[in-house]
Amino acid sequence: MLYVYVGLAGAIGAMARYGLGLMVGSFGSSVFPIATFLTNLIGSFLLGWLTHTFLQKGNASPRLVTIIGTGMIGSFTTFSTFSVETIRLLEEGHVWIAMTYVFLSITLGLWSSWLGYRVGSRRKEGVN
Repeated sequence: MLYVYVGLAGAIGAMARYGLGLMVGSFGSSVFPIATFLTNLIGSFLLGWLTHTFLQKGNASPRLVTIIGTGMIGSFTTFSTFSVETIRLLEEGHVWIAMTYVFLSITLGLWSSWLGYRVGSRRKEGVN
């Protein structure tokens, strides 16, 4: 039954990602893949927060964390699209944009995850 719940949560995450892509795309076009970039930063923050808030503090069952983390957040974020977009940028001759995309995705992705972890930590300690 866990597979069904992970799949349903995955559908929610995929729809949220698609919706964010539509929303960001409505602000104009750019060579830089901003929709995937923002999606992955948001997902990194949420997974960092979820990991600390639920797993480290023991506030939720491992099944619920799997459903939300693997299902919803896992389908919301996407390494495969990031990879394909980077290759596409390189093939189109946008080398500096591709390298900037990779650098910012890695550094800000790690920072977003750390920030989510810290926010989860402060919330549980009662600090606002």
